[in-house]
Amino acid sequence: MANSNEGFLTEGQRELLKIATENAENLSSSPKSPTTLLSDNSYIKVSTGAKAPTVGFASRHVRRSHSGKLGRAKKEGGGGKGTWGKLLDTDGESHLDRNDPNYDSGEEPYQLVGSAISDPLDDYKKAVAGLIDEYFSTGDVQVAATDLKDLGTSEYHPYFVKRLVSMAMDRHDKEKEMASVLLSALYADVISSVHISQGFVLLLEAADDLVVDILDAVDVLALFVARAVVDDILPPAFLSRAKKVLPESSKGVQVIQTAEKSYLSAPHHAEFVEKRWGGSTHVTVEEVKKKISVLLREYVGSGDTAEACRCIRDLGVPFFHHEVVKRALTLAMEIQTGEPRIMNLLKEAAEEGLVSSSQMVKGFGRLSEALDDLSLDIPSAKVLFFESLVPKAISGGWLDSSFLKSSGENGDAKGEDSEKVRHFKEEAVTIIHEYFHSDDIPELIHSLEELAAPEFYPVFLKKLITLAMDRKNREKEMASVLLSALHTEIFSSEDIVSGFVLLLETAEDTALDILDASNELALFLARAVIDDVLVPLNLEEITSKLPPNCSGAETVHMARSLIGARHAGERLLRCWGGGTGWAVEDAKDKITKLLEEYESGGVVAEACQCIRDLGMPFFNHEVVKKALVMAMEKKNDRMLNLLQECSGEGLITTNQMTKGFTRIRDALDDLALDIPNAEEKFGFYVEHAKKNGWLLPSFTAYASPDMVAA
Repeated sequence: MANSNEGFLTEGQRELLKIATENAENLSSSPKSPTTLLSDNSYIKVSTGAKAPTVGFASRHVRRSHSGKLGRAKKEGGGGKGTWGKLLDTDGESHLDRNDPNYDSGEEPYQLVGSAISDPLDDYKKAVAGLIDEYFSTGDVQVAATDLKDLGTSEYHPYFVKRLVSMAMDRHDKEKEMASVLLSALYADVISSVHISQGFVLLLEAADDLVVDILDAVDVLALFVARAVVDDILPPAFLSRAKKVLPESSKGVQVIQTAEKSYLSAPHHAEFVEKRWGGSTHVTVEEVKKKISVLLREYVGSGDTAEACRCIRDLGVPFFHHEVVKRALTLAMEIQTGEPRIMNLLKEAAEEGLVSSSQMVKGFGRLSEALDDLSLDIPSAKVLFFESLVPKAISGGWLDSSFLKSSGENGDAKGEDSEKVRHFKEEAVTIIHEYFHSDDIPELIHSLEELAAPEFYPVFLKKLITLAMDRKNREKEMASVLLSALHTEIFSSEDIVSGFVLLLETAEDTALDILDASNELALFLARAVIDDVLVPLNLEEITSKLPPNCSGAETVHMARSLIGARHAGERLLRCWGGGTGWAVEDAKDKITKLLEEYESGGVVAEACQCIRDLGMPFFNHEVVKKALVMAMEKKNDRMLNLLQECSGEGLITTNQMTKGFTRIRDALDDLALDIPNAEEKFGFYVEHAKKNGWLLPSFTAYASPDMVAA
């Protein structure tokens, strides 16, 4: 029995092994596995005497691999080489064979897929970034306004203002000007004044970050702020309010200080700020026209048709190819030796589909309509067009033969005595060109009266505005000023209304030459209302005479929106850069100061020169009104001497004089509160004015029931 315990553990060893096993199971998450624990306790010896153990617990569970390392199968057979894994193994992907015929996708373990929660503001910012990029590419204010409305999230408009300006700051002057123009166009109608202010506050708060990427961010942002103040979309008080909410050491405060000192305090700051970035957003159209002219002239010199077609294709404006046709035909008339090459280019462009048939017809049609004007420079233009260019194009098969018939019908439909209309148009164009050159309104009115064709005054108005729209802001301003003078001198309200109806009826055709014609016409309409050439009721009359749902009706609606905006008067008086660049209040202040200086000095010639320097003949009725009021207040008649001089030399027209007297007559009740004898004085002034021929014979003064007609 001495060897009865041979090959078995002693009681102490059994107890130690039991404790080790329990610890291994309870500490399964410990860095040490049960196998390791056993390895660490390998000092446990089995008393076997001199023999190696052959059977027993230790021989079954503690075994050595062929590599000499101690190893042990995992609990429940869950691992190890040559094992099948656990009986209920759920380790999924390791053990599911997708090629097995019995494979069931339902046995695959579930996986949670993460998805970021969409932020409406982030979505809005992405949307407006695309909208702004498209606007910078096309320059279409109306489309940008429509797209912004379609987003339908007006509460985010401050972020649009911030994004628009910040994107423009990192681009060229053209985009900066476009951004300012867009903000001005969206003001009140699409974006509220509060949101405009909030957007600029966001920009000022972000100024410290903007300077990291844009070195001159402070100066550029200051100019944007100043431009917004000049355009009346930010009130001047915005600067002081914003300064209070910004940290004193921030770049935003520097922006405000720069705007105040460098831009808004300088003399004539409005003109400087408005022209700082070039003052034109219509560069794209002008650039395209210039490129077309250059490529056509180069082609006439080289004769390389393939290269010319490539240049036309590279322009990337297939909707504007009618301009290529028109300019090519005009060049063929100017340089008759180049006509064969020009006709060959147009034929090649038509045959390869570069210029569509509709664009070809539009090009010929536009030139046909412009022949009267073109004949002033090229006397044989009509003969060359109808007897050479058109027949060759039709015989070549790249112009439809119906063109001649349609152009003939249109010519017959234009009216009563087409020869007389044509002659009037030719003379009108000459008169308008001379006016744009000389800026002499009395001379233009005299020339127009000599034509003795008042029935065609609406045609003259249409011609005036059409020619002005294709020129610079200076000519647009001159056209508006002239329109005001014509209305007071020789044009009736019916003439003005009929002229605008003619313009709006052909708005779609005008847009072929001037892509933003609708916006330009809306400005001319709105400016006419501000200048008292039209009354708001006339806009409804014009709309009633237009076909329903036409683009002209939309233009009238746009004009109403412009008139209804805050500070519309001041903004529209400067819509073309304002020949003077002054707001209404500025002009009134100038008039008051020059009259006060005349009152103290008495130099008539100097006062007349100051009135002339104002450059606002359509606003001279304000001079008359203020002069009469000042004469009543000062109780002397020196002002009458000034008005006599202005009337005698034609500086203030009879119509402007009458309008000034009319305004006094309408305000007599209010004036009497401060000047008790205002009615008596006014009666004396009217008698004096009628006696000296200042007023229209039809003018009557009824300051009170006791007053008799003057």
